[in-house]
Amino acid sequence: RWMRAALREACHGDPSPNPHVGAVLVKAGKLVAKGYHRRAGDAHAEVAALKRAGKRARGATLYVTFEPCNHFGRTPPCTDAIIAAGVERVVVGARDMAPHVPGAERKLRRAGIEVTYGVCEAEAEALVRDFAKHIRRGLPEVTLKSAATLDGHTASRTGESKWITGEAARGEAHRMRAYADAVLVGVGTVLADNPHLNVRLVKGRAPVRVVLDSELRTPVTANVVTGKGGHTIVFHASSAPPGKRRALGRAGAELVEVARTSGGLDLKRVLRELGKRDIVRLLVEGGAAVHGSLLRERLADRAALFYAPKLLGDPAAYPLANAGPAPHLRSAVALNDVTVRHLGEDLLVEGRLRYAGARAK
Repeated sequence: RWMRAALREACHGDPSPNPHVGAVLVKAGKLVAKGYHRRAGDAHAEVAALKRAGKRARGATLYVTFEPCNHFGRTPPCTDAIIAAGVERVVVGARDMAPHVPGAERKLRRAGIEVTYGVCEAEAEALVRDFAKHIRRGLPEVTLKSAATLDGHTASRTGESKWITGEAARGEAHRMRAYADAVLVGVGTVLADNPHLNVRLVKGRAPVRVVLDSELRTPVTANVVTGKGGHTIVFHASSAPPGKRRALGRAGAELVEVARTSGGLDLKRVLRELGKRDIVRLLVEGGAAVHGSLLRERLADRAALFYAPKLLGDPAAYPLANAGPAPHLRSAVALNDVTVRHLGEDLLVEGRLRYAGARAK
Protein backbone atom coordinates (compact mmCIF):
# COMPACT_ATOMS: atom_id res chain seq x y z
CA ARG A 1 0.00 0.00 0.00
CA TRP A 2 2.57 2.59 1.10
CA MET A 3 5.13 1.77 -1.55
CA ARG A 4 2.45 2.12 -4.20
CA ALA A 5 1.70 5.56 -2.76
CA ALA A 6 5.39 6.40 -3.12
CA LEU A 7 5.34 5.15 -6.73
CA ARG A 8 2.41 7.46 -7.50
CA GLU A 9 4.28 10.33 -5.88
CA ALA A 10 7.37 9.67 -8.04
CA CYS A 11 5.39 10.32 -11.22
CA HIS A 12 4.93 14.01 -10.38
CA GLY A 13 8.53 15.06 -10.93
CA ASP A 14 10.62 15.84 -13.99
CA PRO A 15 14.14 15.36 -12.63
CA SER A 16 16.05 14.18 -15.72
CA PRO A 17 18.88 13.24 -15.94
CA ASN A 18 18.15 12.01 -12.41
CA PRO A 19 15.63 9.18 -11.80
CA HIS A 20 11.99 9.61 -10.83
CA VAL A 21 11.74 8.97 -7.09
CA GLY A 22 8.87 9.21 -4.62
CA ALA A 23 8.78 8.81 -0.84
CA VAL A 24 6.21 8.61 1.94
CA LEU A 25 6.67 8.67 5.71
CA VAL A 26 4.34 6.52 7.78
CA LYS A 27 3.91 6.34 11.56
CA ALA A 28 1.49 4.18 13.51
CA GLY A 29 -0.16 3.18 10.24
CA LYS A 30 -0.88 6.76 9.19
CA LEU A 31 0.64 8.95 6.51
CA VAL A 32 2.91 11.62 7.99
CA ALA A 33 4.33 13.25 4.85
CA LYS A 34 5.18 12.58 1.22
CA GLY A 35 7.58 13.98 -1.34
CA TYR A 36 9.08 13.53 -4.78
CA HIS A 37 12.18 14.63 -6.68
CA ARG A 38 10.85 17.63 -8.54
CA ARG A 39 13.85 18.44 -10.78
CA ALA A 40 17.61 17.91 -10.91
CA GLY A 41 19.30 20.02 -8.26
CA ASP A 42 16.21 20.19 -6.02
CA ALA A 43 15.78 18.19 -2.83
CA HIS A 44 15.50 14.44 -3.35
CA ALA A 45 12.21 12.73 -2.57
CA GLU A 46 13.31 11.51 0.88
CA VAL A 47 14.49 14.94 1.95
CA ALA A 48 11.34 16.61 0.61
CA ALA A 49 9.21 14.25 2.72
CA LEU A 50 11.43 14.68 5.79
CA LYS A 51 11.22 18.47 5.57
CA ARG A 52 7.44 18.32 5.44
CA ALA A 53 7.33 15.93 8.38
CA GLY A 54 9.70 17.87 10.64
CA LYS A 55 9.89 16.36 14.13
CA ARG A 56 7.15 13.87 13.24
CA ALA A 57 9.69 11.91 11.19
CA ARG A 58 11.31 10.52 14.36
CA GLY A 59 10.37 6.85 14.77
CA ALA A 60 8.61 6.74 11.37
CA THR A 61 9.01 4.32 8.47
CA LEU A 62 10.24 5.78 5.20
CA TYR A 63 9.01 4.14 1.99
CA VAL A 64 11.13 5.23 -0.99
CA THR A 65 10.97 3.93 -4.55
CA PHE A 66 14.73 4.16 -5.17
CA GLU A 67 17.71 3.54 -2.91
CA PRO A 68 18.71 6.70 -0.98
CA CYS A 69 21.86 8.38 -2.28
CA ASN A 70 25.03 8.19 -0.20
CA HIS A 71 27.22 10.74 -1.94
CA PHE A 72 27.64 14.48 -2.39
CA GLY A 73 26.33 15.71 -5.75
CA ARG A 74 24.19 18.79 -6.25
CA THR A 75 22.69 17.94 -2.86
CA PRO A 76 24.09 16.28 0.30
CA PRO A 77 23.63 12.52 0.92
CA CYS A 78 20.04 11.53 1.67
CA THR A 79 21.37 8.90 4.09
CA ASP A 80 22.61 11.70 6.38
CA ALA A 81 19.20 13.38 6.37
CA ILE A 82 17.42 10.09 7.14
CA ILE A 83 19.72 9.35 10.07
CA ALA A 84 19.48 12.91 11.45
CA ALA A 85 15.66 12.82 11.28
CA GLY A 86 15.50 9.72 13.51
CA VAL A 87 13.73 7.50 10.98
CA GLU A 88 13.30 3.99 12.43
CA ARG A 89 12.92 1.93 9.25
CA VAL A 90 13.58 2.40 5.51
CA VAL A 91 11.74 0.36 2.86
CA VAL A 92 13.25 0.54 -0.64
CA GLY A 93 11.74 -0.40 -3.99
CA ALA A 94 14.70 -0.57 -6.40
CA ARG A 95 18.43 -0.57 -5.73
CA ASP A 96 20.56 2.14 -7.28
CA MET A 97 22.92 0.84 -9.96
CA ALA A 98 25.17 3.92 -10.07
CA PRO A 99 28.81 3.12 -9.21
CA HIS A 100 29.13 5.81 -6.52
CA VAL A 101 26.14 4.61 -4.49
CA PRO A 102 27.30 1.45 -2.63
CA GLY A 103 27.38 1.97 1.10
CA ALA A 104 23.91 3.41 1.66
CA GLU A 105 22.51 0.22 3.17
CA ARG A 106 25.53 -0.32 5.41
CA LYS A 107 25.49 3.29 6.61
CA LEU A 108 21.81 3.16 7.52
CA ARG A 109 22.14 -0.18 9.33
CA ARG A 110 25.14 1.06 11.31
CA ALA A 111 22.97 3.95 12.48
CA GLY A 112 20.47 1.41 13.85
CA ILE A 113 17.92 1.80 11.08
CA GLU A 114 16.13 -1.30 9.78
CA VAL A 115 16.40 -1.54 5.98
CA THR A 116 14.21 -3.63 3.65
CA TYR A 117 14.70 -3.92 -0.12
CA GLY A 118 12.60 -5.19 -3.02
CA VAL A 119 9.07 -4.04 -2.13
CA CYS A 120 7.18 -3.47 -5.43
CA GLU A 121 10.58 -3.97 -7.03
CA ALA A 122 9.36 -4.57 -10.60
CA GLU A 123 7.28 -1.40 -10.63
CA ALA A 124 10.06 0.61 -9.02
CA GLU A 125 12.63 -0.64 -11.54
CA ALA A 126 10.30 0.13 -14.45
CA LEU A 127 10.07 3.70 -13.18
CA VAL A 128 13.84 4.18 -13.52
CA ARG A 129 14.50 2.00 -16.57
CA ASP A 130 15.66 4.99 -18.64
CA PHE A 131 18.04 6.13 -15.89
CA ALA A 132 19.39 2.59 -15.50
CA LYS A 133 20.19 2.30 -19.21
CA HIS A 134 21.94 5.67 -19.19
CA ILE A 135 24.03 4.74 -16.14
CA ARG A 136 24.96 1.25 -17.33
CA ARG A 137 25.46 1.84 -21.04
CA GLY A 138 25.74 5.61 -21.50
CA LEU A 139 22.78 5.58 -23.90
CA PRO A 140 19.34 7.19 -23.81
CA GLU A 141 16.09 5.26 -23.69
CA VAL A 142 14.77 5.47 -27.26
CA THR A 143 11.04 5.77 -27.97
CA LEU A 144 9.73 5.65 -31.54
CA LYS A 145 6.70 7.88 -31.94
CA SER A 146 4.49 8.06 -35.01
CA ALA A 147 0.97 8.88 -36.12
CA ALA A 148 -0.54 6.60 -38.75
CA THR A 149 -3.72 5.42 -40.41
CA LEU A 150 -5.09 2.02 -39.43
CA ASP A 151 -3.29 0.49 -42.41
CA GLY A 152 0.04 1.87 -41.22
CA HIS A 153 0.61 4.96 -43.35
CA THR A 154 2.00 8.23 -41.99
CA ALA A 155 1.26 10.33 -45.07
CA SER A 156 -0.45 10.06 -48.44
CA ARG A 157 1.61 9.37 -51.58
CA THR A 158 1.76 13.18 -52.11
CA GLY A 159 3.27 13.64 -48.64
CA GLU A 160 0.13 15.06 -47.00
CA SER A 161 0.18 14.28 -43.28
CA LYS A 162 -1.59 17.18 -41.53
CA TRP A 163 -3.48 16.06 -39.74
CA ILE A 164 -3.81 12.30 -39.49
CA THR A 165 -4.83 12.38 -35.83
CA GLY A 166 -7.09 14.70 -33.90
CA GLU A 167 -6.45 17.43 -31.35
CA ALA A 168 -6.38 15.14 -28.29
CA ALA A 169 -3.74 12.91 -29.84
CA ARG A 170 -1.63 15.89 -30.88
CA GLY A 171 -1.83 17.25 -27.33
CA GLU A 172 -0.58 13.92 -26.00
CA ALA A 173 2.28 14.00 -28.52
CA HIS A 174 3.33 17.38 -27.12
CA ARG A 175 3.20 15.96 -23.59
CA MET A 176 5.61 13.28 -24.80
CA ARG A 177 7.92 15.98 -26.11
CA ALA A 178 7.79 17.81 -22.79
CA TYR A 179 8.71 14.57 -20.99
CA ALA A 180 11.60 13.80 -23.35
CA ASP A 181 15.08 15.28 -23.02
CA ALA A 182 15.44 15.40 -26.80
CA VAL A 183 13.36 14.90 -29.96
CA LEU A 184 15.03 13.44 -33.07
CA VAL A 185 14.08 13.50 -36.75
CA GLY A 186 15.81 12.87 -40.05
CA VAL A 187 16.52 15.64 -42.52
CA GLY A 188 13.74 14.29 -44.76
CA THR A 189 11.20 15.28 -42.11
CA VAL A 190 12.79 18.72 -41.78
CA LEU A 191 12.57 19.32 -45.54
CA ALA A 192 9.04 17.91 -45.91
CA ASP A 193 7.32 19.33 -42.83
CA ASN A 194 9.60 22.07 -41.43
CA PRO A 195 8.66 21.04 -37.87
CA HIS A 196 9.38 23.15 -34.79
CA LEU A 197 9.97 20.13 -32.50
CA ASN A 198 9.03 22.25 -29.49
CA VAL A 199 6.22 22.13 -26.93
CA ARG A 200 3.22 24.31 -27.77
CA LEU A 201 -0.05 22.52 -27.02
CA VAL A 202 0.74 21.85 -23.33
CA LYS A 203 2.91 23.43 -20.67
CA GLY A 204 6.37 21.93 -20.36
CA ARG A 205 10.06 22.38 -20.98
CA ALA A 206 11.47 22.48 -24.48
CA PRO A 207 13.46 19.38 -25.44
CA VAL A 208 16.77 19.46 -27.28
CA ARG A 209 16.14 19.17 -31.03
CA VAL A 210 18.21 16.61 -32.93
CA VAL A 211 18.50 16.24 -36.72
CA LEU A 212 20.24 13.46 -38.64
CA ASP A 213 21.58 15.16 -41.74
CA SER A 214 24.58 13.55 -43.45
CA GLU A 215 25.16 16.32 -46.02
CA LEU A 216 23.72 19.24 -44.01
CA ARG A 217 20.71 19.88 -46.25
CA THR A 218 18.89 21.53 -43.32
CA PRO A 219 18.17 25.16 -44.32
CA VAL A 220 19.50 27.82 -41.95
CA THR A 221 15.94 29.21 -41.96
CA ALA A 222 14.37 25.91 -40.81
CA ASN A 223 12.17 26.09 -37.73
CA VAL A 224 14.40 23.62 -35.88
CA VAL A 225 17.21 26.15 -36.23
CA THR A 226 15.50 29.53 -35.90
CA GLY A 227 12.22 28.76 -34.13
CA LYS A 228 11.57 28.95 -30.39
CA GLY A 229 12.54 25.80 -28.57
CA GLY A 230 15.47 23.92 -27.18
CA HIS A 231 19.07 23.74 -28.29
CA THR A 232 19.56 22.15 -31.74
CA ILE A 233 22.13 19.44 -32.53
CA VAL A 234 22.73 18.37 -36.13
CA PHE A 235 24.65 15.15 -36.76
CA HIS A 236 26.44 14.98 -40.10
CA ALA A 237 29.07 13.06 -42.05
CA SER A 238 32.64 14.16 -42.80
CA SER A 239 31.59 14.83 -46.41
CA ALA A 240 29.22 17.66 -45.42
CA PRO A 241 30.18 20.92 -47.20
CA PRO A 242 32.30 23.26 -45.03
CA GLY A 243 30.18 26.23 -46.05
CA LYS A 244 27.04 24.53 -44.75
CA ARG A 245 28.81 23.76 -41.47
CA ARG A 246 29.76 27.40 -41.01
CA ALA A 247 26.27 28.66 -41.90
CA LEU A 248 24.42 26.35 -39.52
CA GLY A 249 26.97 26.99 -36.79
CA ARG A 250 26.50 30.75 -37.14
CA ALA A 251 22.73 30.19 -36.96
CA GLY A 252 23.20 28.60 -33.51
CA ALA A 253 23.11 24.87 -34.23
CA GLU A 254 25.62 22.53 -32.64
CA LEU A 255 27.26 20.38 -35.34
CA VAL A 256 28.54 16.90 -34.51
CA GLU A 257 30.41 14.81 -37.07
CA VAL A 258 29.93 11.04 -36.94
CA ALA A 259 31.07 8.22 -39.20
CA ARG A 260 28.95 6.67 -41.90
CA THR A 261 27.82 3.06 -41.99
CA SER A 262 26.21 1.12 -44.81
CA GLY A 263 22.81 2.35 -43.62
CA GLY A 264 23.69 6.03 -43.16
CA LEU A 265 25.09 7.80 -40.13
CA ASP A 266 26.41 5.63 -37.29
CA LEU A 267 23.35 5.61 -35.05
CA LYS A 268 25.15 3.92 -32.16
CA ARG A 269 27.61 6.81 -32.11
CA VAL A 270 24.75 9.31 -32.34
CA LEU A 271 23.09 7.78 -29.29
CA ARG A 272 26.38 7.68 -27.40
CA GLU A 273 27.00 11.37 -28.13
CA LEU A 274 23.51 12.19 -26.87
CA GLY A 275 24.14 10.13 -23.74
CA LYS A 276 27.29 12.16 -23.08
CA ARG A 277 25.09 15.25 -23.14
CA ASP A 278 22.82 13.82 -20.41
CA ILE A 279 20.03 12.94 -22.83
CA VAL A 280 18.27 10.14 -20.91
CA ARG A 281 14.93 10.05 -22.77
CA LEU A 282 14.97 10.37 -26.56
CA LEU A 283 11.75 10.67 -28.56
CA VAL A 284 12.20 9.78 -32.25
CA GLU A 285 9.52 11.31 -34.47
CA GLY A 286 10.71 9.87 -37.77
CA GLY A 287 10.52 9.59 -40.58
CA ALA A 288 10.21 6.06 -41.87
CA ALA A 289 13.90 5.74 -42.74
CA VAL A 290 15.03 6.79 -39.25
CA HIS A 291 12.49 4.55 -37.54
CA GLY A 292 13.48 1.69 -39.80
CA SER A 293 17.20 2.11 -39.16
CA LEU A 294 16.72 2.12 -35.40
CA LEU A 295 14.57 -1.00 -35.59
CA ARG A 296 16.97 -2.75 -37.94
CA GLU A 297 19.90 -2.05 -35.61
CA ARG A 298 17.81 -2.93 -32.53
CA LEU A 299 18.51 0.42 -30.93
CA ALA A 300 14.93 1.44 -30.09
CA ASP A 301 13.42 0.48 -26.73
CA ARG A 302 9.79 1.58 -26.88
CA ALA A 303 7.09 2.56 -29.35
CA ALA A 304 4.28 5.07 -28.99
CA LEU A 305 2.00 4.74 -32.01
CA PHE A 306 -1.04 6.92 -32.61
CA TYR A 307 -3.64 5.37 -34.92
CA ALA A 308 -6.44 7.32 -36.57
CA PRO A 309 -9.63 5.57 -37.77
CA LYS A 310 -8.71 6.13 -41.42
CA LEU A 311 -7.61 3.92 -44.29
CA LEU A 312 -5.54 5.11 -47.24
CA GLY A 313 -5.39 1.73 -48.97
CA ASP A 314 -2.51 2.93 -51.13
CA PRO A 315 0.74 0.92 -51.37
CA ALA A 316 2.51 4.10 -52.52
CA ALA A 317 1.60 6.00 -49.34
CA TYR A 318 4.35 6.65 -46.81
CA PRO A 319 4.90 3.74 -44.37
CA LEU A 320 5.44 3.92 -40.63
CA ALA A 321 8.93 2.40 -40.88
CA ASN A 322 11.30 1.09 -43.53
CA ALA A 323 13.13 -1.61 -41.61
CA GLY A 324 13.52 -4.09 -44.45
CA PRO A 325 11.47 -7.21 -45.13
CA ALA A 326 10.52 -9.64 -42.36
CA PRO A 327 10.21 -12.95 -44.22
CA HIS A 328 8.31 -14.68 -41.41
CA LEU A 329 6.02 -13.63 -38.60
CA ARG A 330 8.64 -14.85 -36.15
CA SER A 331 10.95 -12.18 -37.62
CA ALA A 332 8.58 -9.37 -36.68
CA VAL A 333 9.37 -6.86 -33.95
CA ALA A 334 6.87 -7.40 -31.14
CA LEU A 335 5.52 -5.11 -28.44
CA ASN A 336 5.46 -6.22 -24.79
CA ASP A 337 3.64 -4.63 -21.86
CA VAL A 338 1.17 -3.09 -24.30
CA THR A 339 -1.25 -0.37 -23.25
CA VAL A 340 -4.02 1.08 -25.41
CA ARG A 341 -5.72 4.41 -24.79
CA HIS A 342 -8.53 6.26 -26.54
CA LEU A 343 -7.71 9.89 -27.36
CA GLY A 344 -10.84 11.29 -28.91
CA GLU A 345 -11.46 9.03 -31.93
CA ASP A 346 -7.80 8.00 -32.11
CA LEU A 347 -5.90 5.20 -30.37
CA LEU A 348 -2.49 5.35 -28.70
CA VAL A 349 -0.70 2.00 -28.58
CA GLU A 350 2.41 1.89 -26.39
CA GLY A 351 4.78 -0.89 -25.47
CA ARG A 352 8.35 -2.07 -25.13
CA LEU A 353 9.95 -3.45 -28.27
CA ARG A 354 11.07 -7.07 -28.38
CA TYR A 355 13.21 -8.16 -31.28
CA ALA A 356 13.20 -11.61 -32.89
CA GLY A 357 15.38 -14.00 -30.92
CA ALA A 358 15.37 -11.81 -27.80
CA ARG A 359 13.76 -13.15 -24.65
CA ALA A 360 10.70 -11.37 -23.29
CA LYS A 361 11.39 -9.30 -20.20
